[in-house]
Amino acid sequence: MSLETTFSLELPRIVFGPGSSTETGSHLVGLGVTRALLVCDPFVASSGIAAQLQEELRAAGVESGVFDRIAGEPTEASVVEAIEAATTGAWDGFVGIGGGSALDTAKLCALFATHGGGVYDYLNRPVGAGRQVPGPVLPLVALPTTSGTGSEVTTVAIVDVGVKSGISHRYLRPRIAIVDPLLTVSCPAGVTASVGLDALLHALEGYTTLPYDSRPKLPPAERPPYQGAHPLADLLCARAIELVGANLRRAVADGEDVDARSNMALAATIAGVGFGSAGVHIPHALSYPIASLRHAWSAPGYGGSAFVPHGLAVAVTAPAAFRFIADAAPDRCREAARLIDGGEDLAESFLQLMRDVGAPSTISDVGYEEDDIPAIVEGALKQERLLVNAPKPVDAAALERILRDSL
Repeated sequence: MSLETTFSLELPRIVFGPGSSTETGSHLVGLGVTRALLVCDPFVASSGIAAQLQEELRAAGVESGVFDRIAGEPTEASVVEAIEAATTGAWDGFVGIGGGSALDTAKLCALFATHGGGVYDYLNRPVGAGRQVPGPVLPLVALPTTSGTGSEVTTVAIVDVGVKSGISHRYLRPRIAIVDPLLTVSCPAGVTASVGLDALLHALEGYTTLPYDSRPKLPPAERPPYQGAHPLADLLCARAIELVGANLRRAVADGEDVDARSNMALAATIAGVGFGSAGVHIPHALSYPIASLRHAWSAPGYGGSAFVPHGLAVAVTAPAAFRFIADAAPDRCREAARLIDGGEDLAESFLQLMRDVGAPSTISDVGYEEDDIPAIVEGALKQERLLVNAPKPVDAAALERILRDSL
């Protein structure tokens, strides 16, 4: 079997800096958009951000409407509702503004407004049919209001259909990512901590994933979006790790620290580019069932809603996962710890950061018990596209071991 010798790095145009969101109308005009649907959550709408953006689009000559019925993370029902809005307004472009849920929903609006079909047609196997997106989608501009998911630069849209799964294709990547750190200033401390840990884990998992040249060689059309660790992704992931280690505590402690907010926004975006090319592995695979199976715990900063936010669902098994892979990627794990806080043990450096920002550090903290482990393992094993990226083989026994170490 011949091994891969080629990697690629793709990204949208990135517009970065305080106040950059005021340029959105000009960028839409440059893409030829005349009627844009803004996709956001109720908080973005009620805060006045959406209305201000609409006014700026109007000044640029772009008509707009708003879809703001996104509750929590995207579900089959919420996506169907969003698709209906996207396909009944003669929209020729979309603007996603908000956290990962809004940006992922906006990607799906662009997909289904262009090509039609249903959610299960494109969801990754074995949850869905894993159909390829047949061609480019209508223009999408993404404006994150949290610094975590990196969805503004990635190919992935996540949907909870009883188990969390994703639609991933290069055509889903937004045309332009407008990253304005001022949009994140109102983000509550608990949300800042959760999404910041997610950004860090994107970088850490991308940095420690299986190298690209350890994979079977495939034709370019069949090469997966997650190609494995490679030199360009390494540069981005390493810098993102360093930025989060130096700035997340500050951003949580003082949300109006614009310097810390700017550095976290930069970290989230470059981590998104890095992991969007290299991939993520065990903590993200485990996060999907952890976020889906129980909705009894309420995270600080999320308005009392009972669910495990994505960033925390990823983080609670990360220390155990890093202990599991330490023998397969020892140099990478040591370097990652050094970048976070000068330490030598990645699991301990990550765990200390979790504690410092007030995040739960075990699956027990978010409402899971030992009896739940088999169901979590079953759900994680369905995330084949993620587990194949781990630097050592992962089976049901390995996942059970990691979860028991995370209780």
